Amino acid sequence: MFRNMLRFKQQLSNEECIAILKSEPRGVLSVLGDDDYPYGMPINHFYCEEDGKLYFHGGKTGHKIDAIRRHDKASFCVYDRGFRREGEWALNIKSVIMFGRIEFIEDQEQLCRIACLLSRKFTDDEAYIEHEILHSGPGTLMFALNPEHMTGKLVNES
Repeated sequence: MFRNMLRFKQQLSNEECIAILKSEPRGVLSVLGDDDYPYGMPINHFYCEEDGKLYFHGGKTGHKIDAIRRHDKASFCVYDRGFRREGEWALNIKSVIMFGRIEFIEDQEQLCRIACLLSRKFTDDEAYIEHEILHSGPGTLMFALNPEHMTGKLVNES
């Protein structure tokens, strides 16, 4: 069902892909939007090692939510800041693409736990995190991308 990577020598290991998902703060979530147009949006995420899912949050209504409710298949792309080898001008970038199906998180305990973990990617201010979850949590929708396929690769821009 999913294609093999053509440039397999550039393929990253599963462990390298997970490291990028864990360390990078945001990527682009792509869904099938209005009139079947692709709809990609930048969004922050949390990779959960316990279940291998990517978690996201956002408002309870809007284009993204409507698209997901119509069609639960999605892809998520994230890439690192890249690096240059000494003496070279070209940037080397590691990227990951995960394909899967989205599920909405209904369990309030799980929702709060994941919201805390996601927030800690950006701040260690526990008072701020607690305040945001208490005040913004009721208006927030949490959802997960259940992985069906993931690949990563290292690309040299030269």
